[in-house]
Amino acid sequence: MRLFPAFFQMDGAQIVIFGDGVNAERKVRLVAKTPARIALVTHTLPDWAKSVEQLAHVVPEQAGEALGTARFAIIACDDEAELHWAYDLARASGVPVNVVDRKALCDFTVPSILDRGQVVAAFATGGAAPVIAKDVRAKLETLLPERIGALAELAERWRPAVKEAIASETARRHFWEQALRGPVAEAVYANDDERAESLMSEALARFSSESGAEDFGPVHIVGAGPGDPELLTLKAFRLIQQADIVFHDKLVSAEIMDMVRRDADRVPVGKSKGEHLVPQDGIHELMIAAAREGKRVVRLKGGDPFIFGRGGEEVEALRTAGIEATVVPGISSAMGCAASANVPLTHRDHAQTLTFVTGHAQKGGVPDLDWEGLAKPHQTVVVFMGVGTSAIISQKLREAGLSGETPVAVIENGTRANETRGFGTLEALPQIIETNGIKGPALLIIGEVAGLPAEARNHFIAEALA
Repeated sequence: MRLFPAFFQMDGAQIVIFGDGVNAERKVRLVAKTPARIALVTHTLPDWAKSVEQLAHVVPEQAGEALGTARFAIIACDDEAELHWAYDLARASGVPVNVVDRKALCDFTVPSILDRGQVVAAFATGGAAPVIAKDVRAKLETLLPERIGALAELAERWRPAVKEAIASETARRHFWEQALRGPVAEAVYANDDERAESLMSEALARFSSESGAEDFGPVHIVGAGPGDPELLTLKAFRLIQQADIVFHDKLVSAEIMDMVRRDADRVPVGKSKGEHLVPQDGIHELMIAAAREGKRVVRLKGGDPFIFGRGGEEVEALRTAGIEATVVPGISSAMGCAASANVPLTHRDHAQTLTFVTGHAQKGGVPDLDWEGLAKPHQTVVVFMGVGTSAIISQKLREAGLSGETPVAVIENGTRANETRGFGTLEALPQIIETNGIKGPALLIIGEVAGLPAEARNHFIAEALA
């Protein structure tokens, strides 16, 4: 993060602006939306500035005095000599300075701003591409209600009463999340402020009376998908933003963990081959304890919780403890890896059956699988956790009748920046893994469909040569 975002407090502030041209006028109009006083440094006061109530004209000889009490300065001079004079003066005064269209001279840049009263959002690219920042603002404008600032003002008015009525910080956060996303918010957005105040009073009274009741959960068991943060579902994103504590696997990518609310507790409970950071029963106990403390709990799992993710065991443990559990599906690594590598898992000409299996054996050794069933033609077999047992899988499938020339694909860290792919045949499966340095997590795709990307590449090359 090369830019550190911050907001200046403008109550009682003085802002010094140098210049009298179009750029200076734009900056004055922008700052005039705040309660700050504006000191405009020019030789003569331009006509466009005379209607700005909070603006005072300052001649260049008095600019140093104005800078002495300034919160920041903006230099929008058209004349090069005046620009550098103003810059040197502002530098000598020690105030943060922005020079319009001179990125190298700026202490800060003026972002693209979305103004909703008490709710202000700013988007910046550090001067690299202001148009992109404006595009982001325009997209967000369509999502934010016009009166969201009024909702923030209501929350500010009620904050002392809520703090007095609800002692627990966690409980207060839960109250605000309910109040500001439910009927109270809808009333504000409908411009019915009187009804919103009444609903707020009712909501606080109801929440205070129910706060002592035993109401645990729910615990949300959330699929994080294969790793690409753009493949996270909207519901999953919302829940990890609301969570007080997140128990997460090693398979959850760092980019997705960055989306977790900053003040939430993050507890790693992941497992890998030969290393169980927290036993499965221990994970159950941690989730149950957190839910009973009244926390909003998310169990964040790579891929989909119900596809070799032990999500079923966790749901059972929570419900046995009397805690509600909800499951949010994620894009399975099988689908994510296959799509990333352009390998269709089913195909009208090559695979009418799709089978998911695990290559992990509970007690080590040979996985307990229906090898004859997996060796049937015209199907795709997707093996989770099969890197360590790849040699056995290759041998058993060939012994069951599957040709050693059957195409296979091995995809490690699918959909991520460090994704590795290896293609070849079933007989050469262990060598494919060794040659590509694949350690896992990885997915094995076995069947005719795994050869289609190579066929497509060869066809493209043949056409190009022709």
